[in-house]
Amino acid sequence: QVQLVESGGGLVQAGDSLRLSCAASGRTLSNYAMGWFRQAPGKEREFVAVITWSGGRTYYADSVKGRFTISRDNAENTVYLQMNSLKPEDTAVYYCGARIGLVLSTSHLRYGYWGQGTTVTVSS
Repeated sequence: QVQLVESGGGLVQAGDSLRLSCAASGRTLSNYAMGWFRQAPGKEREFVAVITWSGGRTYYADSVKGRFTISRDNAENTVYLQMNSLKPEDTAVYYCGARIGLVLSTSHLRYGYWGQGTTVTVSS
């Protein structure tokens, strides 16, 4: 079992920055990929970014490329999502997911473990 706990969400203005954290526990994650997804009210869960725990390969959704950065801290067993130049359309609940294997999957259906989510609200 893998336990994930997100934090760092909040209410910000357009153009501001936030850093989300996802603390992982329960298993050695060297063979896992960690993804950030988001879900706005009335919409499906949407891929944001993914990183492999081993090797640190990354992939981003076009909508956040150049603004968001995903990273991980092996010592802290934590994955981060640095979000810069936030826009109102970034408003959503952000979820951290974990999947076994080092594939940079963009489908939330491929992730077996999820955190409870953290809310990001960007006002215009």
